[in-house]
Amino acid sequence: MRICGWIIRKKVFGRIVIIEVSGDTSIKPHVLVLKRDREPELFKLGKELDVGSAICFEGDVSPIQKSKRGVEYLVRRIDVYSTPLDPLPVDTIGKVPALLDTRIKYRYLLLRNPVEKAVFRIRAGIIEAARRFFIERGFMEVHTPKIVAAGAEGGATLFPVKYFEYNAYLSQSPQLYKQMLMASIPRVFEITPYFRAEKFNTTRHLNESWGIDAEQGFIRDEEDVMKTLEELISYIVDYIRRSYAEDLEVLGVELKPLTTPFKRLRYDEVIDMLSSEGIEIPEGEDLTDAAEKKLGEIMVEKGYEIYYIVGFPWKTTGFYYMRKEDGIHTGKFDLDYKGLEIASGGQREHRYDKLVEALKDKGLNPENFKFYLEAFKYGMPPHGGFGLGVERLMMKMLGLQNIREAIIFVRDRTRLTP
Repeated sequence: MRICGWIIRKKVFGRIVIIEVSGDTSIKPHVLVLKRDREPELFKLGKELDVGSAICFEGDVSPIQKSKRGVEYLVRRIDVYSTPLDPLPVDTIGKVPALLDTRIKYRYLLLRNPVEKAVFRIRAGIIEAARRFFIERGFMEVHTPKIVAAGAEGGATLFPVKYFEYNAYLSQSPQLYKQMLMASIPRVFEITPYFRAEKFNTTRHLNESWGIDAEQGFIRDEEDVMKTLEELISYIVDYIRRSYAEDLEVLGVELKPLTTPFKRLRYDEVIDMLSSEGIEIPEGEDLTDAAEKKLGEIMVEKGYEIYYIVGFPWKTTGFYYMRKEDGIHTGKFDLDYKGLEIASGGQREHRYDKLVEALKDKGLNPENFKFYLEAFKYGMPPHGGFGLGVERLMMKMLGLQNIREAIIFVRDRTRLTP
């Protein structure tokens, strides 16, 4: 057996050297027990090795396991490939806590630590689970442009890009392209980055984040989409509970299963609940972060950790949401998890004339969306979809305090490197 990795801990006890190696993607370290009387040359080498060295070793799992931290090996050979030129800037064992800024800067090193590694193993598991869920249900994975001519959410949060002689933007969402595909593929999904030029510097905002997006055609109303989303979230949680139990244990997280269907709250009902707590939401405005948090506290007291908000007024939504017959409310929904919006979606407007009217009502120029509107001339079915924030979902699943803990390389208001 040959295993490669990095030394994260070394202890010398008289005639014994114990070396812990963080290798591959496993959570528990590989523990090398080197005895002077049993392997004198390796014992001598082990005493000289520095924490942080990149090595490979050959050996077998020891028949006697004494380590509580990892799996012990009897070693026949050690190859040293690299040693640190400078002392490590962070403690990869995790004994010495680091500030969040330091963790972000040196996360590529901290991933040698079991706790930090567990977070991102689970992130990979969430993506894997989502992909399995969609494929099992007949959704086709697609990839939409990330350099676009128009934004789905409006100009205020667009990153401009000079694209030869044209003005272009980084994509805020695959929204418009997902809808266009409904003209021929009734079920699509994409795991994609979002770029939003919001100048927020909060614990729940990033300027480059990742989402799990889906769109489905021939729906009856937004309830069809909500059913898909709640089944997806439940599937992900169950998958992580089954497949990443050891990672959850390392993190000290007890992940509870979710029961469907999720609770539905109407927007007007939410406004009344918040008003009774002294939080006033101006007419036609979306919920603030503080309002979301307070609503989460209220709902937890009522026994609901995850819940939908439905019946949003037209004034609060994007132009592409379908208006109800009353002309006031829409088929939009938000999904909140423990006081944080983790997803939004709903039924889209599929009728060409109504969509042009909606663009004008929102103060947008239909000419700027000509490429998008054309797809609605050729038999567009009723459809809807959602976008689920990966980092926000991770925050609530794992109890993370800051969204920056859920992404390896952070892009926020002040960070462009590493």
